[in-house]
Amino acid sequence: MIRLFKSFTYAFRGLAKIFREEQNLQVESFSAIIVIALGFVFQIKPLEWCVILICIALVILMETVNSAIERMADVLKPRIHSYVKEMKDIMAAAVMIASLLSVIIGLIIFIPYFLSLG
Repeated sequence: MIRLFKSFTYAFRGLAKIFREEQNLQVESFSAIIVIALGFVFQIKPLEWCVILICIALVILMETVNSAIERMADVLKPRIHSYVKEMKDIMAAAVMIASLLSVIIGLIIFIPYFLSLG
């Protein structure tokens, strides 16, 4: 049980560290809070909640992996290789793709609710 508790402690410590240091994660988290609030306001369906929560988790997961890979690549900084820059660019692209997909899915879910207001 102690090992399990320690593993959660390490995980939350890592999440707190990247949340403090990564501006993009802060923006993505703020956006997630807005989307969750809209979900409550519009009382979206359970399946829509599942899709929204998966999208939020996907973006946060990609940002976390991106941060880890960037830090790993930064260890190589004294011997910068063109692949280090490529790795960072590719991971940034992965986060961007997850974010854009999430925005599109959010629009598909929420536009009908906004249209029903008028």
